[in-house]
Amino acid sequence: MAVDFRLTVRQRELQLHSRQFAREVLASALGAEKLPTAEQRFAATKPAYEAMIAAGFLRKCIPLSAGGESSGLIDTAIMVEELYAVNASITLTLIGTLLGLLPLLIGGSQKQKSRLLPQFLKEAGAPLAGFCATEPGGSANAGSPPPGEGVRTMAALRGDEWIIEGRKSWVSSATGWDRKGADLLTVLCRTDSDAPAERGISVMIVERPASGLIFERAIESAGHRAHLLPVFNLRSVSVAADNVLGSLGGGLALTAACFTGAAALVGIFAVALMRAAFEFTLGFARTERRGGVHPIIEHQAVGYALADAKMAIEATRCLSWRACQAVDVQSPAAQELAIEAKIYGSETAVRVLTDLMRVVGIESYDHALPLGRLLQDALALPLFGGGNIGVRRRQLHAILKQPAYDPLMTGGEAEV
Repeated sequence: MAVDFRLTVRQRELQLHSRQFAREVLASALGAEKLPTAEQRFAATKPAYEAMIAAGFLRKCIPLSAGGESSGLIDTAIMVEELYAVNASITLTLIGTLLGLLPLLIGGSQKQKSRLLPQFLKEAGAPLAGFCATEPGGSANAGSPPPGEGVRTMAALRGDEWIIEGRKSWVSSATGWDRKGADLLTVLCRTDSDAPAERGISVMIVERPASGLIFERAIESAGHRAHLLPVFNLRSVSVAADNVLGSLGGGLALTAACFTGAAALVGIFAVALMRAAFEFTLGFARTERRGGVHPIIEHQAVGYALADAKMAIEATRCLSWRACQAVDVQSPAAQELAIEAKIYGSETAVRVLTDLMRVVGIESYDHALPLGRLLQDALALPLFGGGNIGVRRRQLHAILKQPAYDPLMTGGEAEV
């Protein structure tokens, strides 16, 4: 495959369609972020999310092989950049649902997919899914032995059912629109407390309605103000014995496979936020004189700050697209590139947003302007999808330590 950054005709249509939808539907839904409680804000996004489903955006995230319309992660990245740049909260609800489906898409049997996917392929309703990995006080050390284990949620087989006990948090939309649960939850839990983590942790399917799912509270997050991030209990939740995804005990490997692609998309989130901030700041610099004779873009300091921001946007997009392409072709370099896109993009976004706020000055601290909101959203990027300190740098470190590691591998492989 030749190196070519041009979009295909179909990808360009996807980009323009996503951009138009974001401007016409998602922009007007930003008002939800001003409501007083997290649940009220989330509920207010439901009409826009339903419009997103009706427009086929969830179908566009699901692979062709599973009945969807996505040809790969590059397609998702092109679409997500346009949506997230306008409304990060609702876009994260969509991508959180995709993440919830990934264990099923990657590790599910054909029978499981045939039974569970149809409701997510319809262009109607407001279906939600969530990947329940994170727990209060844990998860980064999922492979650690007791008492420092990150996965404390347990599943015990009793007859022909698994009984799940535990707590989860920071799982997108997990308790659904009504506290009774998302339509589908994929739950990481210990199925053998005596086995090593790589053989004792599994992913379970929990379908709505799930008796025993207990809402505790909605997290009041700094950013993504209209996106639901609940803390909840799984209290004697029973699921069928065949609701294990992938192999019994293979949950850590399945989780890693799911979060590789997710990491690359965080780089795209970073691009989207930086792009939105840059567009606003460029317009501001072209028109505002701030008491001087000329627009402030004429000042070298302002021009250089804008130039640095634009370079960061283009560099992050290229790295993220490269990571997405590596995931699509199952390159040996995919995991490394995805982690690098996640770390570099997320931390670059926080820096660039802060720099652009300095260009605008104190008025950027007023929520009447978009920069404060964009920075609040950007602050989450180094922390979620595998924290850069607790998870992602540790993973990258492990890759670099491998005796067979080839530092030139990420430069590309020959087509065969």
